[in-house]
Amino acid sequence: MAGFRYIIKDAKGVRVEGTVKAGSMDEAVDKLTQEGSVIINVKPEKEGSSRNKMSLFEKLMFAFYKFRTGVSLKVLVFFTRQMATMFSAGLTIEKSLQNLEKGEKNKKFKKVLKKLSDDIRKGYSLSEAMEQHPGVFNALYISLVKAGEVSGTLHTVLDELSEYLEKLEDTKRKVSGAMAYPAFILVFLAFVVWGLFAFIIPMFAGVYNSFNADLPAATVTAIAISNVVREHAFLTFLGIIGVIIAFFLFYLSDKGRYILDKLILKIPVIGYLKENSIMSNFARTFSILMASGVPIMETMELVENVVQNAVVEKAIQNAREYVKEGYSVAGAFRKTGVFPSTLLQLIATGEDTGDMDNLLAKGASFHQKLVDSVIDRLTSLIEPMLIIVMAAVVGYIIIIIYLPIFNLGRAISSGAK
Repeated sequence: MAGFRYIIKDAKGVRVEGTVKAGSMDEAVDKLTQEGSVIINVKPEKEGSSRNKMSLFEKLMFAFYKFRTGVSLKVLVFFTRQMATMFSAGLTIEKSLQNLEKGEKNKKFKKVLKKLSDDIRKGYSLSEAMEQHPGVFNALYISLVKAGEVSGTLHTVLDELSEYLEKLEDTKRKVSGAMAYPAFILVFLAFVVWGLFAFIIPMFAGVYNSFNADLPAATVTAIAISNVVREHAFLTFLGIIGVIIAFFLFYLSDKGRYILDKLILKIPVIGYLKENSIMSNFARTFSILMASGVPIMETMELVENVVQNAVVEKAIQNAREYVKEGYSVAGAFRKTGVFPSTLLQLIATGEDTGDMDNLLAKGASFHQKLVDSVIDRLTSLIEPMLIIVMAAVVGYIIIIIYLPIFNLGRAISSGAK
């Protein structure tokens, strides 16, 4: 069960703060309401530090909750852009939400919009209403909205947030587009290999047996695999599902996630692409938070939830501790040994000039251009590389099948004797 922090007024009207364990936000609200309390605020414990303290079961339940209640980035981008436009045009937040609710086709998000509108009507601020939906609005999103509310620049923050999310979606779309063709080819190749093991190899196995001859070790192995595929197809399927579930649970654990994320960063090309994508998101998020007036320590904690890589998250945690010990921000990040020198220089210059948000925005653009250039190169190289891989796999299997036939005369002689 996940932990939720709450602020309530008890039956005597006394303000009380604390935490409650519940399977979902709604369940936490129900528990507090049943006690006769007046709810001021309920939100999940911060993901940055508390996520690592959650048990594996709690992480699994929280992941399931986010999957069940979450919406796509495309939906969130459209919502943020429309909210920024309507709010800038002079509409109230409640009216803007009501207008968006009428035209929303996504049923899950339509319910979220209705709940947001109801909470605003009850006196909640927009950020407080959004905190009730952690599967839709992450800590970064809520903190930016809260900063806009406090500073009176909510329309500006919503504009910046919509541009930020649009850039994230654009990057995601480019990566997805680049990977769509390889994914199709790999799935097709998997079906081809399965068909060879399920239908073609058994036909040749009968021919080999009729010769009563010794077979090459590679062919014997292929026949054994073919027998498993045909005779234990269901168990093989369950085994594959079991491996996927085990891998997912391993990734949910702190150690497993750290190991896998570290391995990803070391993969040639993919690691370079991932690293630059992380640094782009890190710099852009840091820039927006600084420009919105969020304190540096809170900014570092929020940025930790954006990078989505355990190695970099750990580095940001360490950097936060170094800042507490008296290091400069640039010095703290440099001490971790994870961040590139270009970005560190921009942070150091920003500290000296007081223009860190603009310099970090430039750093984000620089790393985004590196991501785009890698994606463009990969797009042009993927097709010939996949053709080579597919030819190698299919060719290897064909050689295994026909290897005994190369010595067909000797096999027939052995069978005759």
